[in-house]
Amino acid sequence: MAMMAAALFPLLGLIGGGVDIGRGYLAQSRLQQACDAGVLGARKRLGASVAVDGQVPTDVAETGQRFFNINFREGIYGTENRSFQMTLEDDYAISGEASVDVPTTIMQVFGHETMEVSVECEAILNFSNLDVMMVLDVTGSMRHRNSGDSMSRLDTVKQVIRNFYAQIEASKAPSTEIRYGFVPYNGNVNVGHLLADDWVVNSWIYQGREDTGHSLPNEEAARTYFRNWRFVSGSRSTWNTISSYAATWNESTSADTFGWYSCNGSQPADSWTYTDSSTGRMRVQTQADPAAVLQITPMQRVQSGTRYRTSLSGTTCNLQSSVDSNYVQSFESVREIPSFDRTVWLYQPITRDVSNWRAETNGCIEERDTYQITDYDNVDFTRALDLDIDLVPTAGNPSTQWRPRYPDEIYVRRIEFDGGGDFDTRNHRTTAEYVDSGTWWFSACPARAQKLQEMTSGELDAYLATLQPNGPTYHDIGMIWGGRLISPTGIFAAENADTGGTERARHLIWMTDGQTEPYDLAYGTYGIDGLDQRRWDPDTSSETLAQTIENRFSVACDQVKNRNVTVWVIAFGTSVTDLMTNCAGPGRYFQASNAEELNEAFEAIARAMSELRMTD
Repeated sequence: MAMMAAALFPLLGLIGGGVDIGRGYLAQSRLQQACDAGVLGARKRLGASVAVDGQVPTDVAETGQRFFNINFREGIYGTENRSFQMTLEDDYAISGEASVDVPTTIMQVFGHETMEVSVECEAILNFSNLDVMMVLDVTGSMRHRNSGDSMSRLDTVKQVIRNFYAQIEASKAPSTEIRYGFVPYNGNVNVGHLLADDWVVNSWIYQGREDTGHSLPNEEAARTYFRNWRFVSGSRSTWNTISSYAATWNESTSADTFGWYSCNGSQPADSWTYTDSSTGRMRVQTQADPAAVLQITPMQRVQSGTRYRTSLSGTTCNLQSSVDSNYVQSFESVREIPSFDRTVWLYQPITRDVSNWRAETNGCIEERDTYQITDYDNVDFTRALDLDIDLVPTAGNPSTQWRPRYPDEIYVRRIEFDGGGDFDTRNHRTTAEYVDSGTWWFSACPARAQKLQEMTSGELDAYLATLQPNGPTYHDIGMIWGGRLISPTGIFAAENADTGGTERARHLIWMTDGQTEPYDLAYGTYGIDGLDQRRWDPDTSSETLAQTIENRFSVACDQVKNRNVTVWVIAFGTSVTDLMTNCAGPGRYFQASNAEELNEAFEAIARAMSELRMTD
């Protein structure tokens, strides 16, 4: 019995220690979970903007403490003196230390009443290998300033992109590769520097003119025309259909011609008026081709009221109206006084050798072959090669190749400088000067696009400095080339594909400040739409040019998403439309009215791209 009594205390210590240590391990495990939950919750609340503005939200600590408390309640397992402290580290991680006292049971006999248990934890917002393609509207309206902002829309976008870049770069893990690409767009894209030589045709056909070598004596009187129309202020609505009726069929009176439909219904009288006034002094300059003296007067036109028109669509006549409210445009009134004999021009498609295009052009291109799509649910990509974003051009096959853009070659048959005349695909021999719209503002070439690449902040600033606002809004071409530059299976597959078993996350951010705004006179990536008619025929299409562009944008957006690319859409200073929401999908589109809301949209995108994780 004496021996048993002597062995009782060691046995009691062994059993009691095991019981109390087991309780301690249980408390420690639960404490570690609570610590992890606390710092994860706090780091998520902290967000990514702290890397830009240094501002820590006031409720970060409260959020972390709440998550800790939920996962380790006061007094659980009989514990006492619960403690949890968090620290913001230099790399914007949040570290934590948690401790608690675990009362002993049997070990109290040996003088050990409590065991102190402590753990450490740390959470960081992190980015894995990531490709970000930014498709940016850089049209003329981007020079405007939103209400309440101090900078233009474009300058605001540049600053928000810098903030976005800083957030991502501050949170990326060591050895992580994050690449950025850009596609600035208006009615064109500047991608020539990215194309291989055999991706471009050797010759191409342009809507131009030739000097016939003949001239006419100076027998015509001086003429006056208007040019360089620009929006100043006010509003002009789109043409809205207010009523429709069946068109009248007219039987042909000749066996050699077909019948036709006409709109014979009544149309309200216009209430539209305008007032022209001079805004400056007349200037005089000489013109060499054709030789003339030009008297140029800066003018302004103020327009108000309602205009009506009747348009024929198939067998239906649509009565439409458009309302001007103090719609102001500036323009130039030009009086041309011929000086010498006038050249006789032959206006026709001109074939040009473009083998030296790299030295002769600014990098904007015309698209490869396509067709006028009537069924967008069943697009024939063997014909719509422009919408096949992965198709690699075949050397010697011009239908698959891109064409360099030569704006100085372009003359539009038969549109006069005063806006008179109609598109005519036939050749014309005349002394008339048809518009050279390839050099007009709505045919502007934007800044160069950039392939995906890692960038320093200095390189980002240098690139953003090249972006300037100009030109009209054609959404389709921006999405097409954004898709081409980020696709892992397309023309840049060698650079974009996943390698070494490492999968990249791919995101395309498409941002615009306006709705589709085409001009049938503009020289864009499909030539002159009203004359070349590659994707749209003004005489036979059931859609407007704007509708055609938007439908093709939707097809291009679907093609991008089919490459496992997440598409984000931001409407900046304009309304979100069905076109945008359908492209992005739920939760991936934003409407931003000012700089603050735009920054919030990019922050939300950055958070969605990131991975919140525990560090070792």
